[in-house]
Order: sequence, then structure tokens, then C-alpha cells
Amino acid sequence: MEPLVKLNPPVEGPVLLHACCAPCSGAVLECMVNSSLDVTVFFSNSNIAPRGEYDLRLAELKRYCALMGVGMVEDVYDHRRWLDAVKGLESEPERGGRCLVCFRERLACAARYAASHGFRVLATTLASSRWKSAEMVARAGSEACEGTGVVFWAQDWRKGGLQQRRSEVIRERGFYNQTFCGCEFSRQSNE
Repeated sequence: MEPLVKLNPPVEGPVLLHACCAPCSGAVLECMVNSSLDVTVFFSNSNIAPRGEYDLRLAELKRYCALMGVGMVEDVYDHRRWLDAVKGLESEPERGGRCLVCFRERLACAARYAASHGFRVLATTLASSRWKSAEMVARAGSEACEGTGVVFWAQDWRKGGLQQRRSEVIRERGFYNQTFCGCEFSRQSNE
């Protein structure tokens, strides 16, 4: 199958794709696979709470990676460390300072993993959601990769028909599609 958009990673080599969930990964991973990129998914999401929600999202992503024939790595779940990182930002609105710190924390874990496992490029599905600021994700990713030798790929995963394809993949695959970003603070703001 032809990819919806022509993908141009910033450098050649294997890509580590930080993924937050199966719905956000659907069209992105499909496009990468259809573009014959050497991609591995990295699940680093200590922001997700409660643990049952984390496990549900992880299971859905594992199922999708298996269907796509893509390897997947799960990072250590450490919600306490994440809470310490965002301390004082609990009342920030979505797309506020808490989100920037959250993105940077998760992408720094991914950048360290990428650097120590031979990946030259790091991308994330965080920017595929219309609820997230693509500019904020790009900033957090660039900052997370500083000094690692890994290049952050700030692709806009909402363009070129990928936003529409995202919705189609969610329906086609019957993904569990959560109603909040992941942390207890985003959940409270949606209730």
C-alpha cells in the first residue's frame, strides 16, 4: 500500500517512534511501515494513571504493533517520578506548562533509549492528536534530544490526509479510544 504522505526523516537510519497510544499511532505507524522505514515503537508513558488505564493502552498498542509486524519496547512505568516532574503544575490547563514538562520527560526517556540502542532518529505520535500543540511537542522533542546524538523528527502527523486516516484506523481496528490524555489532571479537566 502507498503511504498517504511522502516521509522524509531528517537522517537515514532506524527510527524510534515514541507512542502514547494505539489511536494516535494508527495512521502514523501505518504510514511509516508503508514507507518502508525501519521503525520500532517505544512506549514511555509514566504520566498515564491509574495503572489500569496504562495497562489497557499498552495492550492496545502491543496488539497493533503485532498486526503491523513492528517491534515494540516498553519503558519502566514510574508514575511517582512523573508526578515529581510536574509538581506545581497540576492546575495548568491542557496545552499549558504541565504538558510541556510531561512531553519533555517522556521524550527524554525515549531519546536516552534511542541513543543507547543505535537509533538515529526519534519521532513521536504525540503531535498526531488535535488536542496537542504540535509546536510544543516539537520543542519538547528537540530539547529532549539535545546532547544525545539523536535527531528529533518533528513531522506534522495531521497533514496529508493522516488526520482523517487516523479516525479510519481507529474504527477499522476497533481501538479502545480514551477520552483524556492520560494523567489524572487531564482526566479531571474532562469530567
